[in-house]
Amino acid sequence: MRAERERGRAARHGDAGRALHRGYISNKNLAAIVALNAVPYIPFKVNTTGEGPELRRKMYHYYMFKRDEFLDHYHKRSNVETTFSMIKGKFGDALRSKGTTAQHNEVLCKVLCHNLCCLVASIYELGIEPTFWTESVKEGEAIKRVATA
Repeated sequence: MRAERERGRAARHGDAGRALHRGYISNKNLAAIVALNAVPYIPFKVNTTGEGPELRRKMYHYYMFKRDEFLDHYHKRSNVETTFSMIKGKFGDALRSKGTTAQHNEVLCKVLCHNLCCLVASIYELGIEPTFWTESVKEGEAIKRVATA
């Protein structure tokens, strides 16, 4: 059941891989990820030799010979974890809503608020002077400005 959900999610979002902590590197996990038509971006431990089944050997050689490309995919995971940590730290990790739809909307609101906080912080840190549209700007003019920018 979970594998079907993952396949559907991967197809909807165009995922090409799964980045996991190196503690999850096992032949079983590698095979499960490949079964979902994804690439397992799991860094190998220091003492790994590249021995074992064909899939493990292929991933080990990919890790060793194209490490920069491999780690670019893997570090997307740390960016996501950092964002989740920031959201939980600022807005709490508990949801107050009872229903699934309401909880989903609450999470989306937390993400929106996080993005706004990052935007405001960037404005102050980088010394950006924001330009806000006034009511006198017509909708067509605003669209033209955005299209030409």
